[in-house]
Amino acid sequence: MAAEIHSRPQTARPVLLNKIEGHSDAVNAAVLIPKEDGVITVSEDRTIRVWLKRDSGQYWPSIYHTVSSPCSCMSYHHDSRRIFIGQDNGAVVEFLISEDFNKMNHVKTYPAHQNRVSGMVFSLESEWVVSTGHDKSVSWMCTQSGSMLGRHYFTSWASCLQYDHETQHAFIGDYSGQITLLKLEKQTYSTITTLKGHEGSIGTLWWDPVQRLLFSGASDHSIIMWDIGGRKGRTLLLQGHHERVQALRYLQFTRQLLSCSADGGIAVWNMDTQREEAPQWLDSDSCQKCEQPFFWNIKQMWDTKTLGLRQHHCRKCGKAVCGKCSSKRSTFPIMGFEFPVRVCDACFDTIKEEDRTPLATFHEGKHNIAHMDMDPSRGLMVTCGSDRIVKIWDMTQVVGSSLATGFSPR
Repeated sequence: MAAEIHSRPQTARPVLLNKIEGHSDAVNAAVLIPKEDGVITVSEDRTIRVWLKRDSGQYWPSIYHTVSSPCSCMSYHHDSRRIFIGQDNGAVVEFLISEDFNKMNHVKTYPAHQNRVSGMVFSLESEWVVSTGHDKSVSWMCTQSGSMLGRHYFTSWASCLQYDHETQHAFIGDYSGQITLLKLEKQTYSTITTLKGHEGSIGTLWWDPVQRLLFSGASDHSIIMWDIGGRKGRTLLLQGHHERVQALRYLQFTRQLLSCSADGGIAVWNMDTQREEAPQWLDSDSCQKCEQPFFWNIKQMWDTKTLGLRQHHCRKCGKAVCGKCSSKRSTFPIMGFEFPVRVCDACFDTIKEEDRTPLATFHEGKHNIAHMDMDPSRGLMVTCGSDRIVKIWDMTQVVGSSLATGFSPR
């Protein structure tokens, strides 16, 4: 049973159903097999394993396959039972899994990158495998011919990837904290825009093609929702994790966002509510409340014969303020601040007690979470990480009853 991080009274929480152990190194990805009591894992120990639940209730590997290089990521397409494995040496390997999940045959090896593959998506519609790597590139290859169709280079490591199958747009997060939107075509591509908002490397992305929302999690412990479909540049900031955010999943039917962080934190965000954009921080040479100079404002310091003060910012109004004028702290969930943050004294007085009502719940996974997968139709979640353990959770208490809609992930 999982325990909460915070002391808020909560009755609903994730229920730990199973733990899968046996890997000799970090498990980099784990996916639930739709309509089966099974999990596929890839690991730094160079193994690909298909775990099926036996009559005893325990999971045992029905497939145990070793490859030449550590496995860094995967993309599994259940209808065709095709699985693509990204490796530390830059190669992408395609396998075909048998109907009974007891055998796996090698199909192709794609020379996708010169360094570790960090993210990957297989598109059956276009017969492409799109991947990002630590060689600072995104590549897309034809799965029919095995040939390279295109490649784009960035100025830093490409860390994660999401892909819109209908429009062939790719979202690529990198270690500089930027997200690049590309329109991919055969033999060519075009750069649509670059999204900037994080202060740390992008660790994970999730794209919802229905509402056309992009969610990003980063090493700055924050999540940003980008309203791509609205075309007005609207963004929402979500802050509640205390470590880097490494996994995201948006649930369309319940309008909830699941996020996992490196310290084992599991958060469930209510996105079916009115939220406000956090303000941009304003620039000023003096406190915008008491007008005392900041320490770099030499002229005003000389004129007023006062010492300069350190600059802070109110999270509610965005004004540049000194420490004396922003001595209070408050949560403000409507702007995404689920733990107390600095606000100026004037804004603190405007925040009512009902404004502090949490819009997210926080739980403890009790292990490092590097990757997460969710099957909304069954309310199941699987997490894995550097502790070599895979955990399967019942999330039905946490994410609501709307999961019984028969929705199946793409």
